[in-house]
Amino acid sequence: MIVRRAGDSALLVETGETALAHRLRARLLQENLPGLRDLVPGLSTLLIVADPIALDLDELAAAIPAWELPAHETGEAREIVIDVTYDGPDLEAVSEVTGLAVPEIIERHAAATYDVAFLGFAPGFAYLTGLDPALSVPRLDSPRTRVPAGSVAIAGPMTVVYPRATPGGWRILGHSDVTLFDPTKRPPAKLAPGDRVRFRRRT
Repeated sequence: MIVRRAGDSALLVETGETALAHRLRARLLQENLPGLRDLVPGLSTLLIVADPIALDLDELAAAIPAWELPAHETGEAREIVIDVTYDGPDLEAVSEVTGLAVPEIIERHAAATYDVAFLGFAPGFAYLTGLDPALSVPRLDSPRTRVPAGSVAIAGPMTVVYPRATPGGWRILGHSDVTLFDPTKRPPAKLAPGDRVRFRRRT
């Protein structure tokens, strides 16, 4: 792991893989460190945000590479089921790219169990790993100016559900009525890093 300072009140740890970022997050939570404010995992990084008065970040940066990490993230992962209607405008295009018939695309997408790797791009926007490799397709050459909220889409090795209407270039397989971000709730985001997600086909 490579640990770098990120301003006066944060460290950026380059872990090289998502699972290791989550395991480091679990170890940091176990440590109950004074002044720890936030832990923000990325695809292969973990941002550690802390009060530099309460926590010596240079000392922590020196210690982290020598730590033994838990084999898995601590605690039972939450499993969240999201109902999906597979009626997306890109099903035929994904069929052409992958060589799979549309029913098989739907079956493969709904059969997998996904892990929330990290959140980004927009509030509540969770990047889910675990997509069947046969469904790995490039993003659209020309992104849409508006992707409806609830759109279930794929690109590369990941799948996502759009929490609100935004521009986007992911290939849309279907839609869901799930609310992924509600600022009146605590926490406001329905999905969190480490959660597991399954898609249930709605007929």
